[in-house]
Amino acid sequence: MSLLNMNDILETINMIRNENLDVRTITMGISLYDCVSDDVDRLCDKIYDKITTKAENLVKTGEDISKKYGVPIVNKRVSVTPVSLIGGACDSDGYVKIAKTLDRAAKTLGINFIGGFTALVQKGMSKGSEQLIKAIPQALTETDFLCSSLNVASTKAGINMDAIYLAGKAIKELAYLTKDRNSIGCAKFVVFANAPEDNPFMAGAFHGIGEPECVVNVGVSGPGVVAAAIKREGMCDFGKLAEVIKKTAFKVTSVGQLVATDAAEALGVPFGIVDLSLAPTPAIGDSVARILENMGLEKCGTHGTTAALALLNDAVKKGGVMASSSVGGLSGAFIPVSEDEGMIEAASCGALHINKLEAMTAVCSVGLDMIAIPGDTPVETICGIIADEIAIGVINTKTTAARLIPAYGKKVGDSVDFGGLLGTAPIMEVSPYSSKDFVMRGGHIPAPMHSLKN
Repeated sequence: MSLLNMNDILETINMIRNENLDVRTITMGISLYDCVSDDVDRLCDKIYDKITTKAENLVKTGEDISKKYGVPIVNKRVSVTPVSLIGGACDSDGYVKIAKTLDRAAKTLGINFIGGFTALVQKGMSKGSEQLIKAIPQALTETDFLCSSLNVASTKAGINMDAIYLAGKAIKELAYLTKDRNSIGCAKFVVFANAPEDNPFMAGAFHGIGEPECVVNVGVSGPGVVAAAIKREGMCDFGKLAEVIKKTAFKVTSVGQLVATDAAEALGVPFGIVDLSLAPTPAIGDSVARILENMGLEKCGTHGTTAALALLNDAVKKGGVMASSSVGGLSGAFIPVSEDEGMIEAASCGALHINKLEAMTAVCSVGLDMIAIPGDTPVETICGIIADEIAIGVINTKTTAARLIPAYGKKVGDSVDFGGLLGTAPIMEVSPYSSKDFVMRGGHIPAPMHSLKN
C-alpha cells in the first residue's frame, strides 16, 4: 500500500481553506565548492552565476505545483554551502561583497530568502570564520533577503564560548545598525547548537558539507490543522490525544512529501528531506500556542505547558515519519514568539516568560526564537541567554538555537512590529543581574561524557 493515500491527501487539502494549512517552504540547497577563487570578485561572479542558473526555475516550479494541488507554497528559498568554507581567504570586506552577491542573486530569482552566510565554529574558529562573524552586522544591514547562522556548539565538540561572545557582539551591533527598522536585522541571524545540514527553514538554513551538488528540501506546516483536530476531539485521555495528533501530522506530511517529489522531478535535482515542523504564523488560528491551549491550558506558559509541548512534538514526529520516505531538518514544533499570535498574546499578558520558553525548548524544535528583549541589554547578558539555550542542546543531544532581538530604544512593556511573517514581538524581561564575569572567562566548555559513544 502506498504511504500517500489519496483520500488522506484530499482531506488535508480541504483543510487549507479554514485551518491555514500550507507548505511553508521549498528550499533548494546549492553547493558552492566549485566557485572557490582567491580573487573575491571572481568568486562573487561564479557564486551569482551558479545560483541563478541552478535555481532559475525554482519560483515558477513552486507556483506551478501550488496551482496543481491547490496547496499554498508560502516561500521559495535557497540555501548555500557555509560561506566561511568558500570565502576563507577573504577579510570582512570580502565577506560583505559575497553577502551582497547572494542578496543580488535572491532578487534576480524572486525568492523570499537565501541562507548560508554561515560559519561552523563549534570547536574553534579559523581566520575565515572569525572574519565572517565580524562581517555579519554590516552584511545583514546592507542586504534584504540574506540570512546568517553560526553553529557554536555540538554534543561531540562542546560549547565555544569565544564564538558565543562574538555572536553576542554581532547581535548588539546589528540591532543598532537596523534601529530605524525595529532592529529587524537580528531576525535574520540565529545561533545554533547541533545545527542540521538539511534544514529548509530560515534563518538557519545552509547546504551542509555532506549534501549533494544540489537538492530540494521541503518544510511543511499546519498548526491550525492540529489545533482544529484537537478541538473537534474534545475531552479525551492523553493516549487518544496523541493518536489524534499523529494522524493529523501524517496527513500534513503527506502533502509535503507529494510537493517535494514533484518539485525535485520538475527541477531535475534529488529530493532531500521533508521537515515536518509545525511552523506558526501571526494569522489567527495558525498558532502552536493555541494547540497547547486546546489541550486544556488556560494560557500558554502556565504550568503544564512544557509537558503539553513534549506530547505535541513527539506525536508530530511519530505521525510525520510514516508519511515520508525521508524526514530531516528540524522536524517538530516551532515556538517563535513574534510569529505566533497565541504566544504574542501570552507574552503580552504576562503568562509567558523567557525562562518558561527556555524550559519549553528542551522538548521541541529549535529554541528561543524571535525573542525581543530590551535594547539596553548588555552584550554579556545576551551571551548568557545564548549559552543557556545552547547548553540545553548539547546536553540533550538535540538542536537548539537562539534568535534574539535587543530592540534598540525599547523597554519592557513596549513591542516591535516587523510586519508579515515575522509578526509582532512584545519586549520580554531579562534578569537584571550580570553574567559578565562568567561570559568573559572565554574558552571552551567541554563536551559532555555521553558524547563518547564511538
